[in-house]
Amino acid sequence: MLHAASTTRAMRLSLAVGFLMLVLKVGAYVLTGSASILGDAAESVVHVAAVMFAAFSLGLLKKPADDDHPYGHSKIAFFSAGIEGGLIILAALFIIYESVHRWINHLPPANLDQGLLLTALTIAINAVLGWYLIRTGKNAGSLILESNGKHVLTDVWTSLGAIIGLGLVALTGWHGWDSVCGLVMAGNIIWTGYGLMRQSVGGLMDTADPALNAALDAALRRETEKHGLHFHALRHRDAGEMHYVEVHLLFDDHIMLRDAHRIATQIEHAVQASVDRPVLITTHLECQGDHDELHQHGEASDPNSKRA
Repeated sequence: MLHAASTTRAMRLSLAVGFLMLVLKVGAYVLTGSASILGDAAESVVHVAAVMFAAFSLGLLKKPADDDHPYGHSKIAFFSAGIEGGLIILAALFIIYESVHRWINHLPPANLDQGLLLTALTIAINAVLGWYLIRTGKNAGSLILESNGKHVLTDVWTSLGAIIGLGLVALTGWHGWDSVCGLVMAGNIIWTGYGLMRQSVGGLMDTADPALNAALDAALRRETEKHGLHFHALRHRDAGEMHYVEVHLLFDDHIMLRDAHRIATQIEHAVQASVDRPVLITTHLECQGDHDELHQHGEASDPNSKRA
């Protein structure tokens, strides 16, 4: 409940600040006519749209599992990250277009002092907000909040690029610096957007997490050795707010089912407590004596099966 309340509060704050940033940046553009500030404002439009979708995703994510979604709705986090990454890239393309257009047509910025002041204010606010969202997202295990926080920090970089561009124009008198900084900002934004989209695709395609795999493998080895057991067929998938883990445990042929189940439950709890992410472990109990005979064909055709 605490995590749910903190993520909802953080998302509402992000949306409110997003609208405030948009107003400030549009005001700065009206004052200056700067290509880099226009790009910064365009990124804020995208950010507000992305936060609105993220807020919708967060609400859907909290819905319990149902007949149509027996594993819940937490995969929406990866859709949210992917859409946010795509919108970031669209904003970068718009910045590139405007930067080149203003450079070719020799359109210089104006009212540099006011523009610099407003943009500096947005940097300070977004830096604090981005740090808060990422920290809250990590503590709550929320990919949606983390992605939103990274987007906010991307906004900081675009605003910083706008300040650098306007500052160089003021110092040198060459208005081309405004467009050059706009193009540099666009490149940085594209890189961030690509990272979010890659994270989204990886989650939707159940790409393995090497760090989590190593932690689970070490914990299972430690716990099974305590009971003189072996394990194999370790698998796990990231569902956004929860990692689902499957593993097979091999017991002595003569153990009682009641005792095997009790030991398996102890191992599940110990492994869950030893990793730093929320995991739900499902164990499959097998007997060592006829295991190879029963599973010879299945394991031979399964590239993910591993005996430990």
